[in-house]
Amino acid sequence: MLTICRKALWDQRRTLPAWASGIVLSVVLEAAMWPSISSMSSLDSYLTEFPEALKDMFSIDQMSTGTGFLNAELFSLMLPLLFVIFGILRGARALAGEEEAGTLDLLLVTPLSTTRLLLGEALALTVAITVLGVATLGGTLAGSALFDLGIPVRSAAAGASACTLLGLVHGVLALTAGAVLGRRGPAIGVATAAALAAYVLYVGGLFVDRLSDVRGISPFHQALHAGPLATDFPVSFLTLLLVSAGLVALALPVWARRDIGAHR
Repeated sequence: MLTICRKALWDQRRTLPAWASGIVLSVVLEAAMWPSISSMSSLDSYLTEFPEALKDMFSIDQMSTGTGFLNAELFSLMLPLLFVIFGILRGARALAGEEEAGTLDLLLVTPLSTTRLLLGEALALTVAITVLGVATLGGTLAGSALFDLGIPVRSAAAGASACTLLGLVHGVLALTAGAVLGRRGPAIGVATAAALAAYVLYVGGLFVDRLSDVRGISPFHQALHAGPLATDFPVSFLTLLLVSAGLVALALPVWARRDIGAHR
């Protein structure tokens, strides 16, 4: 299993550092805008004009603080979106991409079982997304220190964890779909459709009363409802971990029985 994990991470030796560097740069550049924003004398009165739903969604009413500023500008949409995109692309590539390219056959002729192969790819996906989470944490703390945003370490860790778990859930979904369907395109489609539905439910619950009671099932709500640069780690983070593990468990029996390469 560890051999598969190392191989999968080696395949990302260029793309993963590029993604991590881009995230760090995005966070630091956004933090660099804070001194000019915080000096606006009419900021508080301007923020009160936004609709309540938008205030809840992006924490706009808290933008007069450094934590609220990064929440609204990055952690409520842009960073979660980047993590979801990375997770889906990497998860779909893990098994379905290898199968389409014909390289999966080389792995299956080794003594490795199909179970260890899937678990190794899932572990590599988890490690890669965690690397992006660590980069987000580092970029947030660096930006806060350089430009005096005053973001506590615990809040930065909670925000990075929220993005990481969102990317993991949708990445594992793409991995599972790829294991079942054997094609990268459909796997990306399934995971992307699920992510869009989850986000629509999360946003719709703020504007539509009928959806407000069920938006709690959305991974976006579970990851972001507390902040996401929160002062604590919500219990819903554990739910996202359990969902990710459950998806891998569901994929294992189907993957073990599939005729690998039949879709090529």
